[in-house]
Amino acid sequence: MTRRPEAPGPLMRRGPRPLLLHLTLAMLRSNVSRATSPLWNADWPTSNVAEILQSIQSAVRDGNLEASFPAEVWLETLEQDSALIEGIAAYRRHPWERTLADPPAVWAEGDSRLLDYGSGGGQPVLFVPSLINRAYVLDLAEGNSMLRWLAAHGVRPLLLDWGWPGEIERRFSVTDYVAGRLERAMTEAARIAGTPPVLAGYCMGGTLAVAAAQRRPDLISGLALLAAPWDFHAPDPERALAAASMLPLLEPAFAFSRTLPVDVLQTLFALLDPWGVAEKYRAFAGLRQDSARAKLFVALEDWLNDGVPLAAEVARSCLGEWYGENAPNRGLWRIAGLPVRPELIRTPTFVAVPGRDRIVPPESALPLARAISGAVLHQPAAGHISMAAGARAETELWRPLLGWLRR
Repeated sequence: MTRRPEAPGPLMRRGPRPLLLHLTLAMLRSNVSRATSPLWNADWPTSNVAEILQSIQSAVRDGNLEASFPAEVWLETLEQDSALIEGIAAYRRHPWERTLADPPAVWAEGDSRLLDYGSGGGQPVLFVPSLINRAYVLDLAEGNSMLRWLAAHGVRPLLLDWGWPGEIERRFSVTDYVAGRLERAMTEAARIAGTPPVLAGYCMGGTLAVAAAQRRPDLISGLALLAAPWDFHAPDPERALAAASMLPLLEPAFAFSRTLPVDVLQTLFALLDPWGVAEKYRAFAGLRQDSARAKLFVALEDWLNDGVPLAAEVARSCLGEWYGENAPNRGLWRIAGLPVRPELIRTPTFVAVPGRDRIVPPESALPLARAISGAVLHQPAAGHISMAAGARAETELWRPLLGWLRR
């Protein structure tokens, strides 16, 4: 039997993860809006409770308030819920697939690899990604790969792919990652390139790179910090403390697998912006699915849903020391017993702080630019991920970074 052209194809993906959480949040928001709409005061200038859209505002302004306003709310929530489901289904059956093959691995330890994107020449730059997301965000897709673009412009990018934590890594502390695996990768990068590389850390990788740069300035020629968090209480200490307060509830997960599982990590991130995922999937439903914008959306969502669990001891340090105590910004964070003090770094430094970052707010990353003497501050009008892999990433980050490397 021939399938109808309009019938949905097979679902190819699991995301957005955790799916049940995002659907539940959307359901709760709709139900609250419907239940409370008859009680809303039409004299309020706006409603912060449900972010009334233009159609609802028109009903309040022009229609029968008592009769039409709750009805408009009901219709609006139905339309939003329908758009969300349509967007999720469109994403899960989208035909795009990542086809980029990894370059050769020039060093490996455990499941970690050092990938060489250069042709043997050019200024070496060792990129260090976060521990909780796949490294290929910097090599996302054809036309959206910062590493391949830099390689085409005379740089030799080397990427530290942390890999999946095995039995050994599940016992790692932050010190094991920084003073152990990262420093050995730095040593190998310098040996392979014949000269110390620039150390470039993205997101959490930037925080780790600060510690490594202070410990081993002999192994690097420069430092690039790309949306790297440092002041974990800025701009909202209550949100940070709320994240830290979750730590006791996570101990059963730690005991089970010695890690913080991917879906639990995704839940913590979702709670920072409860409505963000639903909003972007509703917008995706309205895109032409064969457009470049839709394909980039799918590529980024595939990466976001392809997370990596975090070793239990590292998770305890991040939530307890970083978010709870704000230890890095207070000079209390220690690696191998020694305090990490960015003001002691004398290496030429480039600090990129995207102005629209909701994952690492600008107020969190800016202290590094102030602490490191002579640091070059770059502030693109971009988001955390779009700065590195978005449609305008070449303008927002790649070219400014290349200019700094050449200088």
